[in-house]
Amino acid sequence: MKPPLVALMSALALSVLLPVSAGAVTPSPKPAAHPAQHGCAQPHVAAPAGAVVESVTASHQPGGTVTFPAVPPLPAPPPAEDVPAYCDITVTLTHPGAHDYEHLRIWLPDTGWTGRFQAVGGSAYAAGDFGSGLAAAIKGGYAAATTDAGVTPAYLDVGAWALDPDGTVNKPLLKDFASRSQHDLAVVGKEVTAEVYGRPVGYSYFNGCSTGGRQGYMEAQRYAGDYDGILADAPGTNWDEFEVATLWPQVVMNQEHTFPTSCEFSAFTDAAVKACDTLDGAPDGLIAEPENCAFDPRRLIGRTVVCDGETLRISAADAEVVRKIWDGPTSPSGRRLWYGIPVGASFDGLAGTRTNSDGTRSGTPFDVPAIWVSTFVAHQPAFDTSAITYRRFAEIFRQSQEQYDGVIGTDDPDLSAFREAGGKLLTYHGDADQYIPTQGTVDYRRRVDRLMGGTKKVDDFYRLFLAPGVGHCGESGTGPVPTDPLGALTNWVEHGKAPDTLPAATTDATGRTISRDLCRYPLISRYDGHGDPAAATSYRCAAA
Repeated sequence: MKPPLVALMSALALSVLLPVSAGAVTPSPKPAAHPAQHGCAQPHVAAPAGAVVESVTASHQPGGTVTFPAVPPLPAPPPAEDVPAYCDITVTLTHPGAHDYEHLRIWLPDTGWTGRFQAVGGSAYAAGDFGSGLAAAIKGGYAAATTDAGVTPAYLDVGAWALDPDGTVNKPLLKDFASRSQHDLAVVGKEVTAEVYGRPVGYSYFNGCSTGGRQGYMEAQRYAGDYDGILADAPGTNWDEFEVATLWPQVVMNQEHTFPTSCEFSAFTDAAVKACDTLDGAPDGLIAEPENCAFDPRRLIGRTVVCDGETLRISAADAEVVRKIWDGPTSPSGRRLWYGIPVGASFDGLAGTRTNSDGTRSGTPFDVPAIWVSTFVAHQPAFDTSAITYRRFAEIFRQSQEQYDGVIGTDDPDLSAFREAGGKLLTYHGDADQYIPTQGTVDYRRRVDRLMGGTKKVDDFYRLFLAPGVGHCGESGTGPVPTDPLGALTNWVEHGKAPDTLPAATTDATGRTISRDLCRYPLISRYDGHGDPAAATSYRCAAA
């Protein structure tokens, strides 16, 4: 079992490395140009509305193997290989009265530009990916850009920007992180690209997962004309609700005074997967519809688990903790507030525990929701989240909604402007996401359907795919992960071929390849009753 900090660093590092997909490169509809025709000189940049350009720098980079610095607590991401030579441009913006300094980074490949522009989203409290995301994009023939929203470094270090000296939230910087910086990025990024290459961008795309997914939805909701296509995976929409909700597992353990080990939690997960494995008809070790898995955790009461050489016996209290975590947060009256960890997902992310030096056990909350509650809701970075009662949790949940829904909720189902602008929104979300409850994304899609004429009409511009057994941003789990979702999006945008399925694949512990075609919501992939359960050809899309 990984120590909590190591597990946290690994999870966040992967969420930074995996949210972006280079996409299949197809010929541009227009002849490609490259910076060498115009040099890599400092371009002229016209500021977006409400902003001022503070500085612009440009330098030519040789490409090849590109290394990236570590941003604590994250380790440095692996070097990117075979990166083309590129022009590296940094634009610094401010917004009068906000005292912010937003840094936009734009990479323009010397050769092979396809006429496409790609904005790269962030993760956790980082607004952009200044490492492998940019490298992957220019390797795919895109002009690429990202932004720090003025909150660097901020994967978890929000103390440097979140609160003003008087203890109130720094609203301008929160607005930058929530929405404004991404629009600035779209405007400036495409403008700089056009000036350096000497012609306008042919197609523009946004690509992100987690926080990046939320940013993509914010763009579709508020800045409908920024992008032709948005790939927004495992999106952190309903931020004001789900960030509080994901602290619920810790609240449950603290209130029930029961802290199962990772081994015990895994026993519940394994048993649930075994019980609900064939909901889709296939003995494939994946839960296709976690919300319909009726496994009762009380079935494990009395079972023994060996963990690090110690034999543990699962108790009724352990089973009750698991039930409450799976059910998700409720009010004192029993009203559901949000969704729980999906059945089959790892508990380690949100329900982490540790053994203390005196032999007692306690919880180790995931930093992202803990920071949101302590800093943004309570305005007290030292706030003790372990003391939150069930009643206080409901109050915090309501307080977060009231204060932040209009700022960072990102849950407006009215996508009519995006539809009318011709935009396409594509999302996949793992059914075993251990950090962002999958049903929150399903809930949003259902609300869009209700408002905008039903599933068939919404499918014309917005498609959702659920991935059985897949963890957050494809970084964990045992299910097949989409192999080229950005390629599917570009094909939809540029050729009008809307994806009915997303090809997905993974390799199991034995080295065997498992493939699956993920079905567009609300259809699910069902086993046809014969054939290899590891092969995509053995499944068909059917009604849930």
